[in-house]
Amino acid sequence: MTKKIEFFFDLSSPWTRLAFHNVQPIIAENDAEIVWRAFLVGGVFNAVNQTVYAARENPDNIKFVHSFRVLKDWAKLAGVPMNFPSEHHPVKSVHAMRVCCALEDDQAALHKFATAAFNAYYSDQRNLDDPAVLIAIANEEGLDGQALAAQTQDQAIKDRLRANTEEAIARGAYGSPSIFVPFEGGERMYFGNDQLPLVNWAIKQG
Repeated sequence: MTKKIEFFFDLSSPWTRLAFHNVQPIIAENDAEIVWRAFLVGGVFNAVNQTVYAARENPDNIKFVHSFRVLKDWAKLAGVPMNFPSEHHPVKSVHAMRVCCALEDDQAALHKFATAAFNAYYSDQRNLDDPAVLIAIANEEGLDGQALAAQTQDQAIKDRLRANTEEAIARGAYGSPSIFVPFEGGERMYFGNDQLPLVNWAIKQG
């Protein structure tokens, strides 16, 4: 039976940008299925992990500085361009994540858009909080940017993003990405790029 992995993500997270790239060979290796789930990491932080904001207020904190250095090293190891941070960091991602929610029922289209949006923000330093930029990214990928922008104003899409965020929190998420793997009649949750070896192990354990 194909193992189905759920990957809750927010485009504003640089660690998610790495994990999004690095999880895909693991999925292919294990002949698993991955379901991309859009959520709002700010909503998660507000609910269960407000210490993130305190850390951002002190950018000279030794842990913060080291974490940023390690982020760049991970990017080099993965061969992922990381022209970051930009003037738009930290970016408000609600518009971008609504676009992702609008595409969630078409996983191939969501993957295509998310890949392009990650590249736009972390390589080209484009502003994902600008609806015009999101429309352009979608159009560049052969999607209907104007239609997607219009959908971001639909209450159903707003509600879906909120529901996804609340679901992730209820299942134990405290940041992005949160990755859920079926395990021994239940599931395991793993967080971040660093824990992908555990994701690989858990998939194999089944």
